[in-house]
Amino acid sequence: MTDMDEKLISTYKPIFVTGASGYIGGRLVPRLLDAGYRVRCLARSPKKLQARAWASNRRVEIVTGDVLDSNALAESMDGCGAAYYLVHSMLASGDHYAEQDRRLAESFAAASATAGIERIVYLGGLGETGQGLSEHLASRREVERALASTGVPVTVFRAAMIIGSGSASFEILRYLVERLPVMITPRWVSTENQPIAVRNVLHYLITALEVPETIGQTLDIGGSDVLSYREVMRIMTQELGLPRRLVIPVPVLTPRLSSLWIHLVTPLSARIARPLAEGLRNRVVCRDDLALRLMPQRLLSVREAIHAALGTEENGRVETSWSDAGVIPGDPDWAGGTTYVHSEETTIGATASQVFRTVCRIGGRNGWYAADFLWQLRGLLDQLIGGPGLRRGRRSADEIQYGDALDFWRVTGIEPSKRLELRAEMKVPGIATLEFLIESQGETTDLTQIARFQPRGLLGILYWYAVMPLHGIVFRDMLLGIRRAAEAGQSNRQTSESAPTDSARAA
Repeated sequence: MTDMDEKLISTYKPIFVTGASGYIGGRLVPRLLDAGYRVRCLARSPKKLQARAWASNRRVEIVTGDVLDSNALAESMDGCGAAYYLVHSMLASGDHYAEQDRRLAESFAAASATAGIERIVYLGGLGETGQGLSEHLASRREVERALASTGVPVTVFRAAMIIGSGSASFEILRYLVERLPVMITPRWVSTENQPIAVRNVLHYLITALEVPETIGQTLDIGGSDVLSYREVMRIMTQELGLPRRLVIPVPVLTPRLSSLWIHLVTPLSARIARPLAEGLRNRVVCRDDLALRLMPQRLLSVREAIHAALGTEENGRVETSWSDAGVIPGDPDWAGGTTYVHSEETTIGATASQVFRTVCRIGGRNGWYAADFLWQLRGLLDQLIGGPGLRRGRRSADEIQYGDALDFWRVTGIEPSKRLELRAEMKVPGIATLEFLIESQGETTDLTQIARFQPRGLLGILYWYAVMPLHGIVFRDMLLGIRRAAEAGQSNRQTSESAPTDSARAA
């Protein structure tokens, strides 16, 4: 893009984006910026977006707000042209996610009309229309109607399984194939679907802004292949280099049982897996190729999309993950009740920056520096009672940002070379946090590790005293493991820096 092109596009009205902290939104914003647009992002927790590399771009504005507050939302949207609606509650039916999604969409539509938004762009779910839709897909159709209810033109994209590093559908597929040589599956394993690569989805979402013919259209988008879920699993197996998996469909597995099974085997909670499992029973194939005719591009095959996603994960370059959109609560009011504290500290022969880098590598495939088997056991127990367990891992092996999921923790505080705070999302009868405080002492660094727990009722108190003996083992050994790793990293860095260069040897 030339300077003239960028200057021309930057004069356009800003693009309003909801869901910028989520999987698609977090990838959409930087690509809108690359295309020269100005972007205004709505966030309940601005700090989470401020951690993104693109947040410092001069054409990005981050505003605080809640989609359900229609009046305040209209003020936030004022002056914008198009608005992306990338909000999904994705809760199980027992939590009334369909009703919540409808209310969110109605509020957004009302605010869009008040603010004079020119068009809404929505990414929903692909699937057969009419009777027999799953609750998940029926909810997406209701959202489409709600967004159009105030007269603002809506461009609806309906996508099936989105294949990309970190997507929920991709994670389910990969974990099932990796962990289960023999799979007992519901009958929907033979259902046809048309997966689409995340890069193709993003192309459609952005290009639509420059194609007037897309205004008011409902566009089915899919990749170049129409396959059964069994065939997609076979391709994933081959791309992972694994032996052939035996898939046995049975008629007795309901969406509820399927979601519980997905919860146990993959990183996704049963609350998220339930709507996805329900949606899999519907055939999800594009009805026409209108989207491709209006916005031509090369569509990746399922094999190409899976290969690209696995390569991105292997290289540690995952931009966003399905877990990114988790709620970031405010700091707990520790003064509001009894808080139990377990503290450990040590002095490390390394710089504060080296200690910080080492601390920020905890979790995921890096492990927890000590007693990993106990962490794994705790993760399994958490999954059995409905928690996320350790299967979520982390977005990147080396990089960590505010709001990132980290096994069954979430990053709720981060100050480079000074502090890292994690808040537990495991099933516990109370509020638990784990904080690391780093203080430079010149050539050495003091590291303090603080576990806090605010119990909820008698059960919370009993829980604390039940696990307290393990804290003395797990947290102390973790701190010692961090110290060893940080000092080893410091030593390696110094050796590397002191090694003579080729030119110095030649001299």
